[in-house]
Amino acid sequence: MADRFDCIVIGVGGMGSSAVHNLAKRGQRVLGLEKFDIPHTEGSSHGVNRIIRLAYYEDSSYVPLLRRAYEMWNEIESIAGEQLLYKVGSIDTAPSGHEVFEGSLESCLEHDIPHEVLNHQQINDRFPGYQMPTGQMGLYQKDGGFVLSERAIVAYVNAAIAAGAEIHARESVVKWETEGDGVRVFTDRSEYTADRLVITAGAWAAGMVPSLEELAVPERQVLAWLQPEEPALFAPENFPVFNAFFEEGRYYGFPVFGIPGFKIGRYHHLEEVVDPDHVDRGVTQEDEDILRAAAARYFPKANGTLMTLKTCMFTNTPDEHFVIDVLPDTPQVSVAAGFSGHGFKFASVVGELLGDLAIDGKTNHNIDLLRLNRF
Repeated sequence: MADRFDCIVIGVGGMGSSAVHNLAKRGQRVLGLEKFDIPHTEGSSHGVNRIIRLAYYEDSSYVPLLRRAYEMWNEIESIAGEQLLYKVGSIDTAPSGHEVFEGSLESCLEHDIPHEVLNHQQINDRFPGYQMPTGQMGLYQKDGGFVLSERAIVAYVNAAIAAGAEIHARESVVKWETEGDGVRVFTDRSEYTADRLVITAGAWAAGMVPSLEELAVPERQVLAWLQPEEPALFAPENFPVFNAFFEEGRYYGFPVFGIPGFKIGRYHHLEEVVDPDHVDRGVTQEDEDILRAAAARYFPKANGTLMTLKTCMFTNTPDEHFVIDVLPDTPQVSVAAGFSGHGFKFASVVGELLGDLAIDGKTNHNIDLLRLNRF
């Protein structure tokens, strides 16, 4: 006879670990299934840290979710007894009139977020690790920073287990099917039944939900860590995280933290759509050249010895907004997918959203932007 649970969560990465914890602390008998190790380096959450910011050019309707995310990062920090969120400030920078700058400014004005508008010279004078070109504008927000992504997953998993959750690593889901008002999940080890199913499978989401094939598309991404020539300029107290639009594309970066080097990436690196089971995890000279060229031009004092190159994956939706919803025609199944390279900062609140959808079938948070019916 299959083991029975109130809820099963497929995928125990950033979103899934938070969901397992949220469900367990609300009294659910919950099973988390992860095909890899916990944490692992196969998906989208490795590489030390992820940016968090309140100024949000992607859409100002994310801001209420972000405010709740900050609260819930503080909650898991208290439970874990460990700092996971580092407020080093954030800069969104682009030429005047570009959405990266204007959208960030709009979100701050709409939601009364404290901020400073800086021109290129003010950015460079205040943060000498930056070398912004003439005409570049910046929005500085003091509450921006980064979350320790792998440590956060560990914290959520430990808290979930302490709250009564059962979590299996290295157990792959083969398929799931509805069974009356519930679900049955088949893995390479066993089978399980539950009243509710939550799918947080990251780059493997479409494999679990075929209707997401065109809506959650995996893409190869590369990050570089470069040893600064003047390390003090890139210490967390001197170097805010950034999202930047330059003529070469859209980039993001971090101060030195956790492993040696200033960290930089380019959104949609080479625009390589991939099969997550067969993605090329090797790195090339072209990968390095793309990232080093931006560092040399805009952060020249960071453009030293290459310390590390890592691959990961984005999972992109057509509009680059997330998918968080109950599946049509299967109200016992909810999904969170397609975080499009800007999702981890929300992991703390996504767990709450998924707990709401699994237990109540609805949430009081406004997630209209994230519903499946927009496609």
